[in-house]
Amino acid sequence: MLPAVAVAVAVAVAVAVAVAAVPALRHRLARSALLRAAGRYRRRLEGTEVRPSQERRLRRLLPPGTARGSEAFRERHPLGQSCPDAAPGGQVPPLRPWALLRSCWGTDPPLQGSLLYLDALSDAFPQALAPGGTALLSWAPGPPRAPAGWPLPALYCTPAQAGALPSRAAALRVQLLFALRTRALHVLEAGLATELHDALATLRAGWPELAQDLALGRLSPQPGLPEDARGRLQALLVPDSARAAELRAECARGFEGIVRRLWPRLQVVVVGTAHGAEQLYCDGLRQADCRGLPFYCPFYRAAGALLGVNLWPEEPVPRFLLCPDWAFCEFLLCPTEEEPRTVLLDELWEGREYGLVLTARPGEYRCHTGEVLRVTGFHKQCPVVEPVRRESQVLSVRGESIPEERFCRSLCRAVSMWPGARLVDYVCVESNLLGASSGGGAPHYEVFVELRGLRDLSEGQRYKLDQCLQEDFPVYKSFRFKGSIGPLRLHLVGAGAFARLREALGPPRPMPRVLGDERLLRLIQGTVIS
Repeated sequence: MLPAVAVAVAVAVAVAVAVAAVPALRHRLARSALLRAAGRYRRRLEGTEVRPSQERRLRRLLPPGTARGSEAFRERHPLGQSCPDAAPGGQVPPLRPWALLRSCWGTDPPLQGSLLYLDALSDAFPQALAPGGTALLSWAPGPPRAPAGWPLPALYCTPAQAGALPSRAAALRVQLLFALRTRALHVLEAGLATELHDALATLRAGWPELAQDLALGRLSPQPGLPEDARGRLQALLVPDSARAAELRAECARGFEGIVRRLWPRLQVVVVGTAHGAEQLYCDGLRQADCRGLPFYCPFYRAAGALLGVNLWPEEPVPRFLLCPDWAFCEFLLCPTEEEPRTVLLDELWEGREYGLVLTARPGEYRCHTGEVLRVTGFHKQCPVVEPVRRESQVLSVRGESIPEERFCRSLCRAVSMWPGARLVDYVCVESNLLGASSGGGAPHYEVFVELRGLRDLSEGQRYKLDQCLQEDFPVYKSFRFKGSIGPLRLHLVGAGAFARLREALGPPRPMPRVLGDERLLRLIQGTVIS
């Protein structure tokens, strides 16, 4: 006999299918079915024994007939190379009604992750799952990629085809326009914090044109918006002069806290990634445009694989429960030992930092992700972790190895000494990649920054960053004293330079802080204004 909860899910799904002609009722019943399935899976997860779950997951990833067990697997397969690059998120899977029943006892990370997200979100913010109450700002060229709440498509007031436009800038502007016409938003969701950042930058720069489009029920032509797509999307708009007038009035007041003023019922901002390179944008948004709103990052992914979920939406620092059914995970204690040996998911210690080694897909065994995690505690038996840094993003021209997050702290400290300046974005380049354009001399760092509130930099201000690095990194200071590393060179770029850089990066992914692509180097060099 099926468990009682699964029977309830089956009944709710059957009724939802029967009333397909009534959208509001269909949404309520689908939401009820999903939340029941989420509760069933959460209880199962909280009762999971970690080691047996990991062993079962490993067996599914190995070819038939392979020696079983994690010990034999680690002996047979040496630690591999870095994980192949993969975009965050995944394609939207088909959600058939009986998939909910399978999720109660099967293994389907995308569905189970989204069920846990919807459950945690509705518990913390009861109005968050209202139909049409979520706006999505996310560029997804090619096959559609799954937003956080994909099992409930009626959540979204932004049409799916808007995110699939060939141009990132065009996609974000169209999605922003549809979000603006919906005053009663409860959730603002972005695939990456950079996408929300750039959409709000579009609002700052182009609010008069957006207000005009709202008033006329029109979608203005723009680069990257094909005419046939423009026609289909414009057919979904209706003139709304009252909302256009409200947009003009709020933007004329300034942009501090603009998000809450435009959407007074908004409860939470959901972002796909809030750590690493994306943390700078989250911090900037919290301090300015999104002031007063909580940020919720629901998922932890590495190398394109879904590994964990954040069950605590109201906490300011995201923590992720690592789900043992979703991938086979190993960990290297940091700092790395001379003869590294991995530990397993049930062997972690609270308070320690580990490098993540991942087996998530058949044939890709024991890959180094370059991610370092700190264990902050346990939820039942499952470890809860906080991402610390990306080991691949370091500056090193003489072996000094300055990590991304520590360089960012030094840069923010330097910017705080420049009156009126606020850091918008930055990227670093090692001078040996620039050739003759670096000006010769000893190897050094070249840093490109976008600032708000400052249009030029004096030589004294430029030197502050080099001084901060010397104070924060004794090894760097030693190399500078010996002349083995030359003075850092700081360049100011124009507004919008990094939005164009992200467009050139291709499919959405966290911003690289150390550039190594010559095409991207030439692009950012061409935007320097000081």
